[in-house]
Amino acid sequence: MAVEHGKDIFDKCSRFTRAREYISQGLYPYFRVIESAQEPEVVMNGKRMVMVGSNNYLGLNNHPKVKEAAIDAIKKYGTGCAGSRLLNGTLDIHVQLEEKLAKFMRKEAAVIFTTGFQVNLGVISALVGKDDAVILDKMDHASIIDGCRLSYGEVRKYRHNDMVDYERVLSEASQKSTLTVVDGVFSMEGDIVNLPEVLRIANKHGSRVMVDDAHGIGVLGKTGRGTAEHFGLESECPIIMGTYSKSLASIGGFVAGEADVIHYIKHNARSLMFSASPPPASVAAVIAALDIIDGEPERLEALWRNTRKMLDGFKELGFEVGPTQTPIIPIMVGEAELALKMAVMLQERGVFVNVAVTPAVPTGKALVRTSYMSTHTDTHLNFVLEAFERIGKELHII
Repeated sequence: MAVEHGKDIFDKCSRFTRAREYISQGLYPYFRVIESAQEPEVVMNGKRMVMVGSNNYLGLNNHPKVKEAAIDAIKKYGTGCAGSRLLNGTLDIHVQLEEKLAKFMRKEAAVIFTTGFQVNLGVISALVGKDDAVILDKMDHASIIDGCRLSYGEVRKYRHNDMVDYERVLSEASQKSTLTVVDGVFSMEGDIVNLPEVLRIANKHGSRVMVDDAHGIGVLGKTGRGTAEHFGLESECPIIMGTYSKSLASIGGFVAGEADVIHYIKHNARSLMFSASPPPASVAAVIAALDIIDGEPERLEALWRNTRKMLDGFKELGFEVGPTQTPIIPIMVGEAELALKMAVMLQERGVFVNVAVTPAVPTGKALVRTSYMSTHTDTHLNFVLEAFERIGKELHII
C-alpha cells in the first residue's frame, strides 16, 4: 500500500537498527531458545548450561507436585476458561486460590489476574483518578509505569530509595489523594525498598502504599511472605501485589489487601474485567506451590545459603555487585557493549546470564544480572564463579 512520504507509521520500524547491529556483532543475548525446563541446568542449542538467569528462586517450576496439579486441573477443567472473571470465567479453583493467597499474605482478601503485568495496569489505573496523584520510585518496574500511564492521575517520581526526596515529592502533592507504589525488591539491582521509612512518611502525609512484591514473595521474610514480613510490617502495608512467574511456578498475578479495596478493584480494574481469566493449569500450579512453600521451609534456607555463597564469591573476586540484598546479584559493568560481550562469552563457556542495558537501567549503568535458585548445587555455583573469574580477567573488569 502506498503511503504519503513522511507519514507512514511503519517508518520507525525500519529505522530501528540497534538490535540488528548487536546481532551482526555477535552481541545479542535476547530471545534465546531454551529446550528444557527452568532448572539449575538448561539445554540451549543442544548444549547443557548452568542457568543463573532465571527467577525460579525456589526451584518449583519443574516440581512433580506442581506439574501433577496442573495436569489434574487440565483433565477436570480443560485448557482455558473462554471468558473473563467478571462474566463466565470464574472457576471454583480461582476462588480457592484467592482465599489461599489472602491467608498466605495475611490480608482480608485477594483477587487474581492473568498476568502480573496486568495487576499493576489494573490496580493503579483503577485507584488513581484524575484528581489524584501517584508517587513512584524512579527504579520502579515498567508495569508500574504503564499502570500510571493508564490512570488519569498526576505522576511524580523520587530518587531511588531516597527517603528525603520521597518526602519532598509527597509533600508537594499534599493537596491530592495519593498512592505510593514501590517495588519490594528492585528487579535489576536486587536491593530492597526501605519499607519502614516509606510507610512512616506515607502515614505522616496520608498516602496509601502499594508494594509490588514480585521478587520478594517466596524469597524474603521468615516464611517467604515477602518484603512486609521481612520488616515485620505486614499489618502496616495496605496493598501487596505479587506474581506467580518467580517463586510460585506459574504465570499470573494477584493483589491482596482490605476487603473493600479488593472488591472495588474487582469491579473497576479494566485489565481484569476485559481479559480472559487465568487458565486452570496455572491456578492449580500456584495452589500447589504455596503448599510446598509452607511445607518445605528448607527451600528458602537453601536459597539464602546459595545467595550468600555467590555474593561473597563475587566480592572476593573483585566484582562490583551493586546494592543487592537478595538472590538477584548484578555484576555492574558500565558500558552496554561490554556487558553484552561479557554475557555472550559466559554463554560460550556454559553459563546463562541476563543483560540489562538502557532503558532497563540508566545509560552507563549496564549490568550482567545473575539470580539463584534453592536447587543450585555447590558444583553449579563454583562453575559459575570460575567462568566469571576467567572472563572478568579477560575483559579487565577485575
